[in-house]
Amino acid sequence: MKRSHIIALASLVALVIGLAQQPDILIKLTQGERAAIALADFRGSGRAAGLMQVFNRTLFSEIQESGLFRMVPKSLYPLQVPQRPQDFIPPAPSRPGGPPERRGPWLTDWSNPPVDADYLAFGYAAEQEGRLVVFGWFYNVNQPTLESAQVFGKVYFGDLTEEGARQVAQEFAADILGQFGFETLAGTKIYFVSDRTGYKEIWVMDHDGSNQRQFTHYRSITTFPAVSPDGTKIVFTTFAPGHPAIYMHSTITGRRLPFFNQPASMNATASFTPDGQKIVFSSTMAGGYAQIYICNIDGSGLRRLTYSRSIDVEPKVNPKTGNEIVFVSGRSGSPQIYKMNIDGANVVRLTDGEGEAVNPAWHPDGQHIAFSWTRGYEPGNYNVFVMDVATRQYVQLTHGAGRNENPNWAPDGRHIVFASNRSGSMQIWTMLADGTQLRQLTTQGRNEKPVWSRGPKQ
Repeated sequence: MKRSHIIALASLVALVIGLAQQPDILIKLTQGERAAIALADFRGSGRAAGLMQVFNRTLFSEIQESGLFRMVPKSLYPLQVPQRPQDFIPPAPSRPGGPPERRGPWLTDWSNPPVDADYLAFGYAAEQEGRLVVFGWFYNVNQPTLESAQVFGKVYFGDLTEEGARQVAQEFAADILGQFGFETLAGTKIYFVSDRTGYKEIWVMDHDGSNQRQFTHYRSITTFPAVSPDGTKIVFTTFAPGHPAIYMHSTITGRRLPFFNQPASMNATASFTPDGQKIVFSSTMAGGYAQIYICNIDGSGLRRLTYSRSIDVEPKVNPKTGNEIVFVSGRSGSPQIYKMNIDGANVVRLTDGEGEAVNPAWHPDGQHIAFSWTRGYEPGNYNVFVMDVATRQYVQLTHGAGRNENPNWAPDGRHIVFASNRSGSMQIWTMLADGTQLRQLTTQGRNEKPVWSRGPKQ
């Protein structure tokens, strides 16, 4: 039985929890044997023909970025590439005692070496009534007949533009990933801080780095973005009023929303509770060191949570339970990551005190956090780690290639976005949750503090 017959289980890239040889590592990020997929280039007629390069490039990128498949090099593809099911010609019935006679292109052209694929996506595009129409099929090429090979076939519609072709390709990719129980990253957004205009402002881009645009225009220092769970609101810290204040905006309209800041205080590092109705943040409103507070999204109902004689910042609420907060505190000396209840009780340290640990971010499962740590490296040379909060065991994802900081999880829990200067200046990068498949998304200016968000449903 070929590996594809168990691919729904074997290809999944996941967090596998189990004791490792080293006593300080409990989480083990593993990758099962992946299915091999071939993506035949789509061709089009009329004005659709000129959009197929964008379509094919986007489809390949979306599937590759998922990390679920082994991508078959196009150089290994058969000379005859199908555009529709009718392009396959079943072998003729065998003569007594002989093998079936080949009469043309068949599924085994893709399942046998050198292609050795498990799955094949193919199709074609046309122009209909001024719109782009794409016919796409997804086949398990290890099956004996066309009927059993077809996983699905579907017709997609879009605008006759490059963006329309890109969106249709993302829809097709989403349907492929959905067959294996995974969600697509298409439609998600990455907000980040960039100085490319001469000021630090909040910018936003698609998950693959496309469509980068400026979101805030305060012509000041604007930083520490955080997005509501439904993707409709964003909070951040800006120095625009002359001191660090928390502002809230709609991600749909871009307009500022009401939020009351305590006067003459430094308010920063805000983030939302899972229901999107409250905000946790750090503030110096009581005088002295910044402490952690919680309030309603309009700034009312203010309550103080920490009372330490050191800086407490970067609070993040458990997205699954809403009952725990991880945060950064200097109460033990160097900055370390702590956990407490949503009411401020039961404070415990998660990191062991070595180096500096900052930038905690909850995994969507509410069991793990990603964070930046200088453990084992020169001061200031951060790397990205992932920790099982219950056991405090961790694994290191980046390894000394510059500064690697501000990790944040994608909504699918399988990708991480972070900032790194490994290519020179600080830029935004993504990687799979096992530390592989790194991809640089930005190049202009210096870019930092990324957060990955679901796109708002408008």
